[in-house]
Amino acid sequence: MKTHAKPFLKWAGSKKQLIHEIINRVPYSRDEPFTFIEPFLGSGAVLFEMLEQFPNMSQVIVNDINKELIDTYIQIRDNVHKVISQLQEKADAYFSFSNEEQKKEYFYKQRELFNKRSTSKADHAALFIFLNKTCFNGLYRVNKKNEFNVPMGKYKKPLICDGENLKLVSIALQKVIFLNGDFEKTEEYISKPTFVYMDPPYKPINKTSSFTSYSENSFSDDDQLRLQKYCHTISHKGGFWLLSNSDALDGYGNSFFDELYKGFMLERVNVKRFINANAEKRGEVREVLVKNYG
Repeated sequence: MKTHAKPFLKWAGSKKQLIHEIINRVPYSRDEPFTFIEPFLGSGAVLFEMLEQFPNMSQVIVNDINKELIDTYIQIRDNVHKVISQLQEKADAYFSFSNEEQKKEYFYKQRELFNKRSTSKADHAALFIFLNKTCFNGLYRVNKKNEFNVPMGKYKKPLICDGENLKLVSIALQKVIFLNGDFEKTEEYISKPTFVYMDPPYKPINKTSSFTSYSENSFSDDDQLRLQKYCHTISHKGGFWLLSNSDALDGYGNSFFDELYKGFMLERVNVKRFINANAEKRGEVREVLVKNYG
Protein backbone atom coordinates (compact mmCIF):
# COMPACT_ATOMS: atom_id res chain seq x y z
CA MET A 1 0.00 0.00 0.00
CA LYS A 2 1.25 3.48 -0.90
CA THR A 3 1.94 5.71 2.06
CA HIS A 4 2.52 9.10 0.49
CA ALA A 5 1.69 10.98 -2.68
CA LYS A 6 3.79 10.56 -5.81
CA PRO A 7 3.75 12.56 -9.05
CA PHE A 8 0.72 11.52 -11.10
CA LEU A 9 2.04 12.73 -14.49
CA LYS A 10 4.84 11.83 -16.87
CA TRP A 11 6.67 15.10 -17.53
CA ALA A 12 9.60 16.29 -19.61
CA GLY A 13 12.32 17.54 -17.26
CA SER A 14 10.87 15.81 -14.19
CA LYS A 15 13.19 16.06 -11.20
CA LYS A 16 12.60 12.45 -10.16
CA GLN A 17 16.24 11.60 -10.97
CA LEU A 18 17.57 14.64 -9.11
CA ILE A 19 15.27 14.55 -6.10
CA HIS A 20 17.80 13.41 -3.49
CA GLU A 21 20.35 16.00 -4.61
CA ILE A 22 17.69 18.69 -4.13
CA ILE A 23 16.28 17.48 -0.82
CA ASN A 24 19.78 17.11 0.64
CA ARG A 25 20.36 20.81 -0.11
CA VAL A 26 17.24 22.18 1.59
CA PRO A 27 18.61 24.77 4.07
CA TYR A 28 16.11 23.93 6.84
CA SER A 29 15.61 20.92 9.08
CA ARG A 30 12.56 18.65 9.03
CA ASP A 31 11.15 20.27 12.18
CA GLU A 32 11.55 23.93 11.21
CA PRO A 33 8.62 26.00 9.95
CA PHE A 34 9.36 27.85 6.70
CA THR A 35 7.67 28.94 3.49
CA PHE A 36 8.32 26.79 0.43
CA ILE A 37 7.87 28.31 -3.03
CA GLU A 38 8.16 26.52 -6.36
CA PRO A 39 7.64 28.93 -9.31
CA PHE A 40 7.88 26.20 -12.01
CA LEU A 41 5.78 23.28 -10.77
CA GLY A 42 5.75 20.75 -13.62
CA SER A 43 5.20 17.17 -12.43
CA GLY A 44 5.51 18.15 -8.77
CA ALA A 45 8.25 15.62 -7.96
CA VAL A 46 10.01 18.10 -5.67
CA LEU A 47 6.73 19.40 -4.21
CA PHE A 48 5.54 15.94 -3.14
CA GLU A 49 8.91 15.08 -1.61
CA MET A 50 8.99 18.40 0.26
CA LEU A 51 5.46 17.80 1.60
CA GLU A 52 6.55 14.38 2.84
CA GLN A 53 9.98 15.28 4.24
CA PHE A 54 9.14 18.69 5.75
CA PRO A 55 5.68 18.38 7.38
CA ASN A 56 6.09 21.60 9.36
CA MET A 57 6.26 23.92 6.38
CA SER A 58 4.14 26.93 7.28
CA GLN A 59 3.21 27.90 3.73
CA VAL A 60 3.49 26.13 0.37
CA ILE A 61 3.08 28.21 -2.78
CA VAL A 62 3.48 26.74 -6.26
CA ASN A 63 3.10 28.28 -9.68
CA ASP A 64 3.20 27.25 -13.32
CA ILE A 65 2.52 29.13 -16.55
CA ASN A 66 0.60 26.12 -17.88
CA LYS A 67 -3.05 26.79 -17.00
CA GLU A 68 -4.21 23.26 -17.86
CA LEU A 69 -1.64 21.83 -15.46
CA ILE A 70 -2.57 24.10 -12.56
CA ASP A 71 -6.30 23.56 -13.12
CA THR A 72 -5.69 19.80 -12.99
CA TYR A 73 -3.86 20.06 -9.67
CA ILE A 74 -6.68 22.19 -8.24
CA GLN A 75 -9.33 19.70 -9.36
CA ILE A 76 -7.43 16.83 -7.76
CA ARG A 77 -7.11 18.83 -4.55
CA ASP A 78 -10.76 19.91 -4.44
CA ASN A 79 -12.69 17.32 -6.46
CA VAL A 80 -10.62 14.14 -6.56
CA HIS A 81 -13.45 11.59 -6.54
CA LYS A 82 -15.07 13.14 -9.60
CA VAL A 83 -11.72 13.25 -11.42
CA ILE A 84 -11.06 9.58 -10.60
CA SER A 85 -14.53 8.58 -11.76
CA GLN A 86 -14.15 10.37 -15.10
CA LEU A 87 -10.60 9.11 -15.59
CA GLN A 88 -11.57 5.49 -14.85
CA GLU A 89 -14.31 5.73 -17.47
CA LYS A 90 -11.74 6.82 -20.06
CA ALA A 91 -9.32 4.08 -19.03
CA ASP A 92 -12.05 1.42 -19.27
CA ALA A 93 -13.09 2.68 -22.71
CA TYR A 94 -9.48 2.77 -23.94
CA PHE A 95 -8.74 -0.79 -22.81
CA SER A 96 -12.05 -2.11 -24.16
CA PHE A 97 -10.70 -1.84 -27.70
CA SER A 98 -8.93 -4.94 -28.98
CA ASN A 99 -6.77 -3.36 -31.66
CA GLU A 100 -4.46 -0.39 -31.90
CA GLU A 101 -6.45 1.42 -34.58
CA GLN A 102 -9.51 1.59 -32.33
CA LYS A 103 -7.39 2.81 -29.43
CA LYS A 104 -5.81 5.42 -31.67
CA GLU A 105 -9.22 6.63 -32.85
CA TYR A 106 -10.36 6.94 -29.22
CA PHE A 107 -7.17 8.81 -28.26
CA TYR A 108 -7.63 11.40 -31.01
CA LYS A 109 -11.30 11.89 -30.12
CA GLN A 110 -10.28 12.58 -26.52
CA ARG A 111 -7.57 14.97 -27.73
CA GLU A 112 -10.13 16.81 -29.85
CA LEU A 113 -12.51 17.02 -26.88
CA PHE A 114 -9.70 18.36 -24.69
CA ASN A 115 -8.94 21.12 -27.19
CA LYS A 116 -12.58 22.22 -27.28
CA ARG A 117 -12.32 22.99 -23.55
CA SER A 118 -16.07 22.60 -23.19
CA THR A 119 -16.39 19.91 -20.51
CA SER A 120 -16.63 20.30 -16.73
CA LYS A 121 -13.45 21.21 -14.85
CA ALA A 122 -13.19 17.72 -13.35
CA ASP A 123 -13.66 16.04 -16.73
CA HIS A 124 -11.10 18.37 -18.31
CA ALA A 125 -8.60 17.39 -15.60
CA ALA A 126 -9.33 13.72 -16.34
CA LEU A 127 -8.76 14.38 -20.05
CA PHE A 128 -5.45 16.06 -19.21
CA ILE A 129 -4.27 13.01 -17.23
CA PHE A 130 -5.58 10.53 -19.82
CA LEU A 131 -3.71 12.26 -22.65
CA ASN A 132 -0.57 12.51 -20.53
CA LYS A 133 -0.61 8.77 -19.86
CA THR A 134 -1.29 7.72 -23.44
CA CYS A 135 0.51 10.30 -25.61
CA PHE A 136 4.08 10.10 -26.91
CA ASN A 137 6.58 10.24 -24.02
CA GLY A 138 4.06 12.01 -21.78
CA LEU A 139 4.94 15.30 -23.45
CA TYR A 140 2.79 18.41 -23.15
CA ARG A 141 3.09 20.55 -26.26
CA VAL A 142 0.68 23.00 -27.85
CA ASN A 143 0.58 24.83 -31.17
CA LYS A 144 0.08 28.56 -31.70
CA LYS A 145 -3.67 28.11 -31.23
CA ASN A 146 -2.96 26.60 -27.80
CA GLU A 147 -4.14 23.20 -29.03
CA PHE A 148 -2.54 20.09 -27.56
CA ASN A 149 -0.93 18.32 -30.53
CA VAL A 150 1.20 15.45 -29.19
CA PRO A 151 0.49 12.16 -31.03
CA MET A 152 -0.46 8.89 -29.38
CA GLY A 153 2.31 6.92 -27.70
CA LYS A 154 3.14 3.22 -28.02
CA TYR A 155 2.47 1.90 -24.53
CA LYS A 156 1.25 -1.68 -24.12
CA LYS A 157 -0.74 -1.11 -20.94
CA PRO A 158 -0.24 2.34 -19.39
CA LEU A 159 -1.45 2.95 -15.85
CA ILE A 160 -4.05 5.57 -16.74
CA CYS A 161 -6.01 5.79 -13.50
CA ASP A 162 -4.11 5.28 -10.24
CA GLY A 163 -6.99 6.18 -7.93
CA GLU A 164 -5.09 5.25 -4.77
CA ASN A 165 -2.29 7.70 -5.53
CA LEU A 166 -4.67 10.45 -6.68
CA LYS A 167 -6.45 10.29 -3.31
CA LEU A 168 -3.09 10.63 -1.53
CA VAL A 169 -2.21 13.53 -3.84
CA SER A 170 -5.49 15.24 -2.93
CA ILE A 171 -4.73 14.94 0.79
CA ALA A 172 -1.17 16.21 0.33
CA LEU A 173 -2.30 19.24 -1.68
CA GLN A 174 -4.76 20.57 0.90
CA LYS A 175 -2.21 23.03 2.29
CA VAL A 176 -0.91 24.15 -1.13
CA ILE A 177 -1.66 27.56 -2.70
CA PHE A 178 -1.71 27.38 -6.50
CA LEU A 179 -0.82 30.27 -8.81
CA ASN A 180 -0.97 30.37 -12.60
CA GLY A 181 1.28 32.83 -14.41
CA ASP A 182 4.81 34.11 -14.75
CA PHE A 183 7.32 33.00 -12.10
CA GLU A 184 7.58 36.56 -10.77
CA LYS A 185 4.02 36.18 -9.48
CA THR A 186 5.43 34.30 -6.48
CA GLU A 187 7.53 37.26 -5.28
CA GLU A 188 4.91 38.61 -2.88
CA TYR A 189 5.13 35.43 -0.79
CA ILE A 190 8.86 35.74 -0.07
CA SER A 191 9.82 36.61 3.51
CA LYS A 192 12.05 35.12 6.19
CA PRO A 193 12.26 32.14 6.43
CA THR A 194 11.66 31.06 2.81
CA PHE A 195 13.12 28.42 0.52
CA VAL A 196 12.52 28.78 -3.24
CA TYR A 197 13.28 25.90 -5.59
CA MET A 198 13.38 26.84 -9.28
CA ASP A 199 13.29 24.41 -12.18
CA PRO A 200 12.70 26.60 -15.26
CA PRO A 201 12.26 25.23 -18.78
CA TYR A 202 15.76 24.05 -19.58
CA LYS A 203 18.19 25.81 -21.84
CA PRO A 204 18.76 23.40 -24.78
CA ILE A 205 22.12 21.63 -24.43
CA ASN A 206 22.50 21.54 -28.21
CA LYS A 207 20.81 22.95 -31.29
CA THR A 208 18.59 19.93 -31.83
CA SER A 209 17.27 19.53 -28.28
CA SER A 210 15.10 22.61 -28.29
CA PHE A 211 12.05 21.33 -26.39
CA THR A 212 11.73 24.06 -23.75
CA SER A 213 8.07 25.00 -24.14
CA TYR A 214 5.04 23.22 -22.75
CA SER A 215 2.80 26.26 -22.94
CA GLU A 216 2.19 28.58 -25.86
CA ASN A 217 5.07 30.68 -24.53
CA SER A 218 8.73 29.72 -24.77
CA PHE A 219 11.43 30.45 -22.19
CA SER A 220 14.19 32.48 -23.81
CA ASP A 221 17.63 33.63 -22.70
CA ASP A 222 15.98 36.95 -21.79
CA ASP A 223 13.74 34.99 -19.43
CA GLN A 224 16.83 33.31 -17.98
CA LEU A 225 18.19 36.81 -17.31
CA ARG A 226 14.91 37.84 -15.65
CA LEU A 227 15.11 34.72 -13.51
CA GLN A 228 18.62 35.66 -12.41
CA LYS A 229 17.33 39.07 -11.30
CA TYR A 230 14.51 37.31 -9.47
CA CYS A 231 17.12 35.23 -7.62
CA HIS A 232 18.75 38.47 -6.47
CA THR A 233 15.34 39.66 -5.28
CA ILE A 234 14.91 36.50 -3.18
CA SER A 235 18.36 37.07 -1.67
CA HIS A 236 17.60 40.72 -0.87
CA LYS A 237 14.40 39.63 0.89
CA GLY A 238 16.36 37.21 3.05
CA GLY A 239 15.21 34.02 1.34
CA PHE A 240 17.23 30.98 0.31
CA TRP A 241 17.00 29.64 -3.24
CA LEU A 242 18.15 26.65 -5.26
CA LEU A 243 17.98 26.50 -9.06
CA SER A 244 18.52 23.61 -11.47
CA ASN A 245 19.12 23.69 -15.22
CA SER A 246 20.80 21.84 -18.05
CA ASP A 247 24.55 22.21 -18.25
CA ALA A 248 25.23 24.49 -21.25
CA LEU A 249 28.81 23.23 -21.27
CA ASP A 250 27.53 19.83 -22.43
CA GLY A 251 26.40 20.98 -25.84
CA TYR A 252 27.63 24.46 -26.60
CA GLY A 253 30.89 24.48 -24.67
CA ASN A 254 30.00 27.89 -23.27
CA SER A 255 29.72 28.98 -19.67
CA PHE A 256 26.24 30.53 -19.80
CA PHE A 257 25.24 29.67 -16.24
CA ASP A 258 28.73 30.07 -14.83
CA GLU A 259 28.67 33.69 -16.05
CA LEU A 260 25.00 34.33 -15.24
CA TYR A 261 25.32 33.15 -11.62
CA LYS A 262 28.85 34.33 -10.89
CA GLY A 263 29.18 34.92 -7.16
CA PHE A 264 26.75 32.14 -6.21
CA MET A 265 27.50 28.48 -5.49
CA LEU A 266 27.32 26.39 -8.69
CA GLU A 267 27.68 22.61 -8.79
CA ARG A 268 27.45 20.05 -11.58
CA VAL A 269 25.71 16.72 -11.01
CA ASN A 270 25.04 13.70 -13.25
CA VAL A 271 21.45 12.55 -13.79
CA LYS A 272 19.69 10.06 -16.05
CA ARG A 273 17.39 11.46 -18.72
CA PHE A 274 14.67 9.26 -20.14
CA ILE A 275 12.73 11.60 -22.45
CA ASN A 276 14.36 12.14 -25.81
CA ALA A 277 12.99 11.54 -29.31
CA ASN A 278 16.22 9.68 -30.05
CA ALA A 279 16.48 6.64 -27.76
CA GLU A 280 20.26 6.58 -28.15
CA LYS A 281 20.48 10.04 -26.57
CA ARG A 282 18.68 8.97 -23.42
CA GLY A 283 21.13 8.36 -20.62
CA GLU A 284 23.36 10.24 -18.23
CA VAL A 285 23.64 14.00 -18.63
CA ARG A 286 25.05 16.78 -16.48
CA GLU A 287 22.90 19.40 -14.83
CA VAL A 288 23.80 22.47 -12.84
CA LEU A 289 22.59 23.34 -9.35
CA VAL A 290 22.98 26.94 -8.20
CA LYS A 291 22.20 28.29 -4.74
CA ASN A 292 22.72 31.39 -2.60
CA TYR A 293 23.73 29.65 0.65
CA GLY A 294 26.54 27.46 1.91
